[in-house]
Amino acid sequence: MMILHDNLGSGNGYKVRLLLSHLGQPFKRIEYDVTKGETRTAEFLALNPDGRIPLLQFTDGRVLTQSNAILFFLAQKTSYLPSDSFAQAQALQWMFFEQYSHEPNIAVARYWLYFLDRAEVQQTQLEEKWQKGYQALDVMEQRLGAADYLVDGGYSIADIALYAYTHVADEADMDLGPYPGIRRWLDRVAEQPGHVLITQDGFS
Repeated sequence: MMILHDNLGSGNGYKVRLLLSHLGQPFKRIEYDVTKGETRTAEFLALNPDGRIPLLQFTDGRVLTQSNAILFFLAQKTSYLPSDSFAQAQALQWMFFEQYSHEPNIAVARYWLYFLDRAEVQQTQLEEKWQKGYQALDVMEQRLGAADYLVDGGYSIADIALYAYTHVADEADMDLGPYPGIRRWLDRVAEQPGHVLITQDGFS
């Protein structure tokens, strides 16, 4: 059985759990408290020298890190990765956008406010994350105001990648009220077969 090295509050880990649930793929999950340095032990660093979760460990001993790379691998030959080569590139385009423009701002603001002592957070740094996070949401709204999903052809790993931290943007003190397209899309994603909550440990 595959082993997912994970943190239950992590949106990046949630991406993998969500796709595994969609696929009905059983897995064992090992929890790490990243705030206590549990991914910096010699044992974990032997699996991933970068010291980050999620990490998916296969039955043959191979490991794969980086949430979007894991999504891309798991989605091969499934409906969650478009068969058309251009649509595949579009999916990757949105996933690169997620890691470059979206996650570093919305996810970081959420981490600061949700996992750390708010008194330790510098307001100017937080406001910069909010500004850039809203810029990322603006880009998403341009697409989702006119389309059901991020890529033509339906629900895909691009949606999974961006759903993870968008749907908990309120935990970063960000308001999705001005984004009707995004809010409708969030509802559509939550209605997908096999959907699980970010707080859900595994699936039934």
